[in-house]
Amino acid sequence: MGEGEGEGRMVSVDFGADFLVRWLEASARAVEREADRLTELDSAIGDADHGVNLKRGFTAVAELLAKEPPATPGAVLVAAGRQLISTVGGASGPLYGTLLRRAGKALGEDERVGREQLAEAFGAGVAAVSQLGGAQVGDKTMLDALVPAVEGLRSSFGAARAAAEEGALATVPLQARKGRASYLGERSIGHQDPGATSSALLFAELAETARSEGAA
Repeated sequence: MGEGEGEGRMVSVDFGADFLVRWLEASARAVEREADRLTELDSAIGDADHGVNLKRGFTAVAELLAKEPPATPGAVLVAAGRQLISTVGGASGPLYGTLLRRAGKALGEDERVGREQLAEAFGAGVAAVSQLGGAQVGDKTMLDALVPAVEGLRSSFGAARAAAEEGALATVPLQARKGRASYLGERSIGHQDPGATSSALLFAELAETARSEGAA
C-alpha cells in the first residue's frame, strides 16, 4: 500500500493558494463566532475591542480574497496581512498584519508549499511580531500562543493547535509586561490574554482546514 492509500490516513501534502484562502475564510467565521468572548477577555485587561476589531478585519480579508484570490500561498498571506493593517484598529491590525505579511514574504512565489515551509514562514512572521511589539514568551501576549504553535507546526497541524491552546491557557497566571494589560500590574494576573486566545483560534482553524484535506 502506497503513501496515503490507507483509509483516514493523514499524510504530508503540499498546499496551494486555495488552502490558505479556505483557512482565512474559516478563521473569519471563527472570529465572528468568538468575537463576544474575545471582547469579554479584552474588557478585563485591555480596551474591550479585540473581538470587534478582529471581526471587522477578518471579514474584510475574506471579502478581499473572495473577489481577488491571489495565485500563490505567499501572495494570499501578504494580501491578508495588508488588509488587516488597513482595516483593524488598535494593536491587533499591525501585529496580525505583520505576522501574515512577513510569513507570506518568507514563502516567496512558490505555487505550492509544505507544512514545514509554513512552519518556517510563520516562524519568520512571529519573529517580526516580537520585534514590532518588543515582547517575548512570558509577557502575556499573543506570542505565548504563537511561539509554541510554530514549534508544534514543525511536527503536525494538530500539534500546533494543541500547543497554541496550551500557550493561551498558560497566560492566565502571568502578569502582563507588554501592551495595555501591563498598565494593570498585578491586577492582570488571573485573566487569559485575548491576543493569545485569538492566536490559538487561528491555529485551531488551520488544523481543521488541514484535517479536511487529510493532511498531517
